[in-house]
Amino acid sequence: MNKTTYSAFAKHFSHLPQVTAFAPGRVNLIGEHTDYNQGFVFPVALNKGTYVQLSLRDDMQVIAIAKDMDNQKNRFYLNDIQFDNDMPWANYVRGVFKLINQHTQRISGVNIYIYGDQPQGAGLSSSASMTVALIKGLVDLFGLEMDGKEAAKIAQATENKFVGCACGIMDHLISALGKKNKALKLDCRNLSVEYGKIPDSLELMVFNSNVKRSLVSSEYNIRREQCESAALKLNTSSLRDVTIEMLESKQDALTDVEFRRARHIVSENIRVEKLYLAFRDNNLAEISQLIRASHVSMRDDFEITIPEIDTLVEIINDALPIVGGARMTGGGFGGCVIALVPKSEVARVAKVVTKKYPQIVNIQPTIYNFTVENGAFNFNNHKVQEAL
Repeated sequence: MNKTTYSAFAKHFSHLPQVTAFAPGRVNLIGEHTDYNQGFVFPVALNKGTYVQLSLRDDMQVIAIAKDMDNQKNRFYLNDIQFDNDMPWANYVRGVFKLINQHTQRISGVNIYIYGDQPQGAGLSSSASMTVALIKGLVDLFGLEMDGKEAAKIAQATENKFVGCACGIMDHLISALGKKNKALKLDCRNLSVEYGKIPDSLELMVFNSNVKRSLVSSEYNIRREQCESAALKLNTSSLRDVTIEMLESKQDALTDVEFRRARHIVSENIRVEKLYLAFRDNNLAEISQLIRASHVSMRDDFEITIPEIDTLVEIINDALPIVGGARMTGGGFGGCVIALVPKSEVARVAKVVTKKYPQIVNIQPTIYNFTVENGAFNFNNHKVQEAL
């Protein structure tokens, strides 16, 4: 965030903000569609995300301005928080206040200025970073007692109960609790977390296919229903409790599609656990194999990739030496690919992708130079303000 954006708050509200909070976006290294199956995920927090500036008002009104939405202004009163059909972005703000008011009676009127520096449309979870940043700002502004896990629950509930998006908690939890140069292994059943340090010899690269994601909502719901159907036929409440042996022994009870969907979830959970251990042991060969196998599973068993994404992954993997691997990240049907690449190979891989991807699919890729950073509740937001 720069001083121009900082002074923009003063332009709109005639005074400087009292608090500036930041929450990062994320990419998931491995563990796709496992969250709603009570499984494991392994995301990282990025150095790009959402900034929220706040100041107290002397009434019970909230005025929020979103820089990236053409400085649209949204206002509402804390005793009358309704869904806004005209400004969809504002419902994330409204929902946070509605949900946080159920936890404390100390919230009063606030001025809010919102700005993000993460790429738009890249699937890096801007909604989660915005809600977590706003909650962190309110915690700092009002001196609330709240940890990152509780903040993530409120942020998820905002999307589930107010906005109307049936998302999991991964995006919010990594935005709140990420750690520098580490991935967060989250157990989506009990929300326990462990951190795995990315090996020093590897660098995270993120490639945007620049294929706009389509069919995400409808196909997401279909995949979820298929997983639930498979679990029901396997006499278990969740695929989290299914082993490969159990799945194979009861294959005849499932349709072919249900079997393959379940096989992805079961094997992906195993891969998350193994990648966490491979990070710990600095086992580069295992890391490479797991990343590549995850993409094959998403392509063949879960069927959420598209030809452009598969082409991008293939170009990256072919350009790599024995060490390193690439896979699609996110819900599927477009979006981004992540790769763990030896630092000595980063420039060469970027050059190969920039040349070959447009030749094959006639689309220019975007390559992001992200770093892995702390989440909002592991980050000193006062330093943000001091630096401006």
